[in-house]
Amino acid sequence: MSVRHPRRRHGIHSLRGQLTLANVGLLALGIIVATAVSLMGMRHYLLGQVDAGLLKTRNSLSSSGLTLRQIDSLTTLAVVRDRFVPPTDGSPKPASIFTMVDADGKAVSMGGVTPTNSQRALAAAVDDARALATDPEPHDVTVRGAPYRVTAIRLADGPYLLLASSTDALHKGIAEALKLDLAIGNLLLALLAVLTMFSVRRRMRPLEDMVETSSAIAEGDLTRRVPSSHHPTQEVEQLRLALNSMLQQVESAHRTRERSAAQLRRFVGDASHELRTPLSAIRGYLQLYDKGMLREPAERKRAWERMNAEADRMGRLVDELLILARLDQRPELRFKSVDLSALVRDAAADLRAQQPGRPVTVHADGTLLVDADESGLRQILGNLVTNVRTHTPADVPVRLGLERAGGVVRLCVADEGPGLAEDDAARIFDRFFRAGSGAGSGLGMAIVLGVVTAHGGEVAVRTAPGEGLSVTVTLPARTVRARRDTGAGHA
Repeated sequence: MSVRHPRRRHGIHSLRGQLTLANVGLLALGIIVATAVSLMGMRHYLLGQVDAGLLKTRNSLSSSGLTLRQIDSLTTLAVVRDRFVPPTDGSPKPASIFTMVDADGKAVSMGGVTPTNSQRALAAAVDDARALATDPEPHDVTVRGAPYRVTAIRLADGPYLLLASSTDALHKGIAEALKLDLAIGNLLLALLAVLTMFSVRRRMRPLEDMVETSSAIAEGDLTRRVPSSHHPTQEVEQLRLALNSMLQQVESAHRTRERSAAQLRRFVGDASHELRTPLSAIRGYLQLYDKGMLREPAERKRAWERMNAEADRMGRLVDELLILARLDQRPELRFKSVDLSALVRDAAADLRAQQPGRPVTVHADGTLLVDADESGLRQILGNLVTNVRTHTPADVPVRLGLERAGGVVRLCVADEGPGLAEDDAARIFDRFFRAGSGAGSGLGMAIVLGVVTAHGGEVAVRTAPGEGLSVTVTLPARTVRARRDTGAGHA
């Protein structure tokens, strides 16, 4: 099975690229907005300064009540002005223009001086001097390709005086400021892109470790875990811990499944072997009968008894397998109040009836009630007693003990038989495991473990060669409801 590794993308389709692009885009938008607001504010302020100068001049002239005749007498000023503003078309644009226009909007001479090209251009650029004179705010006009702010004043004898101030320096200054803002903005964007790529790469390193770990696990290495980074963020660290916890669960589940699969294969093999023996015996006797080889009544009776015995053995084996299968499915037990002391005494009585010569001792702390499944408890006691009866001589003493301590109840079945070696004791709860003589099906102790586990309890074994076998069943405190002691029974 081949595993396809995820392809690393470093373009705009990767998270790193998208975060970088988002940061750069947001900063670019902020720079654009800030530049636009600052330039608009700058333009508004500078235009306000120009307009304030024009309006101040207009108000001064308006309050003085000048006429065209009075202005004509100022020829000297006009001559001086013409020296600084030559009448050629290729001359530099003047910073301010003053021109007189008649009612038709045509430039007229002042003090006998012919209007210059700039003055005529200004007069031509103003459509309605009368409306301009009544407007409280100057207007934008273009004179010979240059921007100006213009206002007008009506003289006392009728003509209009146009006052214009150049805004070319203002627009050039705004353009230079825009170039500077764009240069600084581009530098900031490039710096932000580099810093974002570096920071995101460092922050995304734990996620790349998660990808590598996931790929390694997909290839079969279930022991891999996501390492911790040097400076983790809270969210990434939480994700790392959650992923490692999930991987631990996956590894445990995988090992449990493999162990269960191995146990199932071994269980099926052992069950097949155990069922093959009685079936082979029954088939053999049937073949003998079919071939007419059982002529004597005694032989037929013996064959019949042997087939019945093997059929009973096979039936018990199937019943025990069915019990184990139900325990594996974790069935819902029928809990009720059960006198465990009475069950212990019943088990001891059954053992005495089956083996009258065996010394049996019972130690029980009066009446002890537990919330448990009665049939399950009887199964535990029956299997433990059967184990003693099957694997120890008939004269070996047996002790059945029951006590309450620390909020739990302990049931102990101990014998003084040959005991078990350490290796055999470690496998005593394995299915189909038989030690010593090999009698029985090898499922009794496995059923005990299954029933006790279903009750939420534990089973402990203490044994050694020549020191007998002691099996202790501990039920949890939540299943215990004890009455006041009424004494102990001994037999």
